[in-house]
Amino acid sequence: MKPPVLIVLHQEHSTPGRVGQRLVARGHKLDIRRPRFGDALPATLDGHAGAIVFGGPMSANDDEPYVRGEIDWLRVALAEEAPLLGICLGAQMLARHLGARVSRRPDGLVEIGYYPLRATEAGQALCTWPQQIYQWHNEGFELPAGATLLAAGDLFQNQAFRYGPSAFAFQFHIELTLAMMVRWTTRGAERFSLPGAQERRHHIEGRALYDVESSAFLDAFLDVWLALPRQGRDARLGMAAE
Repeated sequence: MKPPVLIVLHQEHSTPGRVGQRLVARGHKLDIRRPRFGDALPATLDGHAGAIVFGGPMSANDDEPYVRGEIDWLRVALAEEAPLLGICLGAQMLARHLGARVSRRPDGLVEIGYYPLRATEAGQALCTWPQQIYQWHNEGFELPAGATLLAAGDLFQNQAFRYGPSAFAFQFHIELTLAMMVRWTTRGAERFSLPGAQERRHHIEGRALYDVESSAFLDAFLDVWLALPRQGRDARLGMAAE
């Protein structure tokens, strides 16, 4: 029996979407927690295959107790060198935890729709990346000290980074199913008037054009991520055995 993956969500009806589907297909159960609604996060990830912190409409700069608590909790995954992935807000939380700044662009431009993505040499060594990727954010993050940039964009330079052996941050969204995209572009339609945002039709057209690459990237990345060695855990267990 494979260990579960910790899933951290930020809205009452949010789901892990396609990421969750692919994890279940690989034999992992999903341990879904919503700290915003009172769920506690585990004191250790020894019983989990890894942790994924998803996005949400709030900001990593918010002073809400659950936001601060999640950012502080990331030390558990980092200290144990457990596989960790932050998506959008989750990526910004990881950047904040590591001392980097999260902020809007001075000109107010946002990324809502499909935008170019360029993998760095380090990113290319990890797996094959899509050239266009789905975005839904108005803030970005600086590259934390000691982190390795994996992918870059035009409007928001830092799109993906790796920190240490097993922590990753993606500014973009790889989890959206078609149903999720329809919901986001319906309920969040007012955001299409923001500077830099694309009209709804471009979201639907972009999915038809680019989602095959995004789907293949998700599979390739998850295979790498789930296979990462748990050096921190193994070291602790070895010390306990002594």
